[in-house]
Amino acid sequence: MDPANSELQGAKAMCSGDIFEHWRTPAPGDAYRPLRDTSDDTTMHTSQIQPAVDAAVSTASALDLSVDDAVVLHDSNRLALRLRPCDVLARVARREGGAEFEVEVARRLAETDSPVASLDPRAEPRVYVRDGFVITLWTYYEPVSHPDVGAAEYAQALERLHAGMRQVDFIAPHFTDRVEEAQSLVANRAQTPDLRDADRELLSHTLRKMTWAIGQRDAAEQLLHGEPHPGNLLQTKYGLLYTDLETCCRGPVEFDVAHVPEEVSTHYPDADQVLLCQCRILMLAMVATWRWDRDDQLPNGRRMGTELLSQIRAALQRHRLGAIP
Repeated sequence: MDPANSELQGAKAMCSGDIFEHWRTPAPGDAYRPLRDTSDDTTMHTSQIQPAVDAAVSTASALDLSVDDAVVLHDSNRLALRLRPCDVLARVARREGGAEFEVEVARRLAETDSPVASLDPRAEPRVYVRDGFVITLWTYYEPVSHPDVGAAEYAQALERLHAGMRQVDFIAPHFTDRVEEAQSLVANRAQTPDLRDADRELLSHTLRKMTWAIGQRDAAEQLLHGEPHPGNLLQTKYGLLYTDLETCCRGPVEFDVAHVPEEVSTHYPDADQVLLCQCRILMLAMVATWRWDRDDQLPNGRRMGTELLSQIRAALQRHRLGAIP
């Protein structure tokens, strides 16, 4: 067999059976549930929810937006609230985190044809601060009742997003900065106390090895979404829109494509299949790392972390990527 074709076939095999094997269109509220909460790893404390809601309502009211009711769509590191009847999506956090960054990315992408959720046009596009909370105001999109999103449609939306992002001259973190965060967490035994030594070595080895391998491909880099998985995709009457832009980073497009289900990635044009699968294994290692964080709040997160470790070992062995810890 030709060596290049052998490498490609091995890469495709390595991609099979990923964590989105049984993906579906997100239900309302799911789009605000990332693979990792990037600003803070804890759910907003119950005692802070009502003050946070009050801060969002007061902020919107001060802008002459009519608010009689606030519905909590999701509670993680920040609240996602639907303010009615003005129909604004308010995101409320306890600290600034990536809010300024996300607003600036959204503002820049609004000038392109990128399929992204927009800031509410009735409010100045900035971060609002009230009573110790930071608030951003977004357009609320009513969910549409259609069949699940097709793989080709999903891939086309991602391709359009990348095309729009290439038009934006914007300084963003490199994807390897996020890898370094994962590596630091793996090395911190106090923060990952339940991670076995062999599994800790596996994650450390995979993060290091895959980052090096990706760099060796010397691929073109651009602005990326960072986590364009199904939970960050809205199905609206305007089409598919990506949300949660605080994870934007720079890197090869394959890093983004690695976050979508395999059947979607097959429709993304001209992707380097070897690089894609290296990025997918790296992504699996990063997500597995977040699941072993003692502060992780994802339901069934520890079980998912265990399953991911098995998937990583199988992929490394299948592709003969060095000794398996």
